[in-house]
Amino acid sequence: MRNSLIIIKKQLKDTLKNKTVLIQFILFPVMTLIMENAIKIDGMPELFFTKLFSIMYVGMAPLTSVASIISEEKEKNTLRVLTMANVKPWQYLMGIGFYVWFICMIGAGVMATGLKKEEVPFYLLIMAVGFSISILAGACIGIFSRNQMTATSIVMPVMMVFAFSPMLAMFNESIEKVARFIYTQQLKRIMDDVTFAGIKADGICILVVNATLMIILFFIAFRKKGLE
Repeated sequence: MRNSLIIIKKQLKDTLKNKTVLIQFILFPVMTLIMENAIKIDGMPELFFTKLFSIMYVGMAPLTSVASIISEEKEKNTLRVLTMANVKPWQYLMGIGFYVWFICMIGAGVMATGLKKEEVPFYLLIMAVGFSISILAGACIGIFSRNQMTATSIVMPVMMVFAFSPMLAMFNESIEKVARFIYTQQLKRIMDDVTFAGIKADGICILVVNATLMIILFFIAFRKKGLE
């Protein structure tokens, strides 16, 4: 645990220097506040931008951040140095994962300011689940990639699917039939109601399958590539 905390402190300092990663954490919370307060259109659903950007935030920020952090440190041999300093791979990954999850949850808290007080805990729970799955996906890509360029080339199409398919599904039934098997689409369906009554059994099953798949891919990538 002490080593994981050290990794978290180290990553906090690195993020303040790395503007590419930093902007991932603040882009959607800032856009949500601006759009919700600046744009008012007759007939627009309540909290339209909050719900839309929340799902995009889930599918983009933790995924790209974790993949970028791990691949960059592999490329610069930082992980080799940490290993020599008796930092175990699981301690490093736990530190990075918790750090990204916590920062994303802060952003989610900012985005939740427009919700009713009784809806905030449910909203944060849904976001926490989504962030966790995306972090696993990002770790898979980061571990599998040899360097940051490779990670970027892999993460971009994956991020486009996870972040934008729920938005496209709103306007196209064919896309919706396919997107329903992706966890971000199920999170959007749940978030549209912002209530436990909106949770369906098939949605929970899809979330569990997605999470299980990410865990399996993570262990496969780690077993083949490790952190070297």
